[in-house]
Amino acid sequence: MTNRAILAEALIAQTPWNGAHHAPLAGDASNRRYERLTNPATGRTAVLMDAPPDKGEAVEPFVRMSEYLRSIGLSAPEIYAEDSEYGFLLLEDLGDALFARVLRDDPTLERTLYDAATDVLVHLHAAPTLSLDSYDPALMTELAALSFTKYAQGIQGSHDEEARARFELRFADILHRETGGTRVVVQRDYHAENLIWLPERDGLGRVGLLDFQSAMLGHPAYDLMSLLQDVRRTVPVGIEMRMIDRYITATGADGHDFRTAYAVLGAQRNLRILGGFARLATDYEKPHYVELIPAAWAHLMRDLEHPALVPVADLLRSALPAPSPENLAKLRTR
Repeated sequence: MTNRAILAEALIAQTPWNGAHHAPLAGDASNRRYERLTNPATGRTAVLMDAPPDKGEAVEPFVRMSEYLRSIGLSAPEIYAEDSEYGFLLLEDLGDALFARVLRDDPTLERTLYDAATDVLVHLHAAPTLSLDSYDPALMTELAALSFTKYAQGIQGSHDEEARARFELRFADILHRETGGTRVVVQRDYHAENLIWLPERDGLGRVGLLDFQSAMLGHPAYDLMSLLQDVRRTVPVGIEMRMIDRYITATGADGHDFRTAYAVLGAQRNLRILGGFARLATDYEKPHYVELIPAAWAHLMRDLEHPALVPVADLLRSALPAPSPENLAKLRTR
């Protein structure tokens, strides 16, 4: 038994899951690990999060966000037990009905699930905010520039530093101009692999929330764009347009300004994904993330058609290599 396993058992021993059966659950792009615990006597389950502090993980942000989301009536996992020193949480098990899996098995539910997920954002954005760091233009530009330093460089062995500098200057200006105004809590990874369908619950509670520990204060369009420009599953354009309209109608947002911010933030997120997933492949030996890069590229190319992105569109099309099979192979093997 490893040292971390011993530490985890010390926490579990204080709960009804002492002596439970452990089964691994799929992880994410972080250093966190997850296991499902099943009490052999009752059949009741819970989820163990293992977030090693020595690998840059911390459980406190997850706990804080879970408590906040639950306080405003949303379905985040209840915290059963916590060891913040060693990085363990025992969580309510919301099940396996990820939106992506539910929709794979029953595509007729698409409108229902996306309506519900959009309504959760309407509710969240109307709630009092937490004191969180800001997902501001400087940080967003820095992360978008990973498309040069990790994606382009990972394929070509170098990147155009002059083009990157011009991009950073112009893109920061676009973000300042088009994504200011009201700040709301943005979860930053709000998509079909992080949402769980809970049809036995009522109203907004039907949407189970995961992977929100990196939440910041940002523009209201960000999480809706993350939901609809999903690199893990294709969201029909008709659903995308209806959900944008649904959000604008429900919140009274200015339609032109909101759609402009949506496109600009879409470009930012997809540029970050290009760089981030390339880095996971080249620096962390996780080549399976390369398979998601073409979807991010397709979203980016569509976002760049928006007039607000004219100052950077041609520069990006010229400086960033397209994700051809040959280029993706370089990322997998570099």
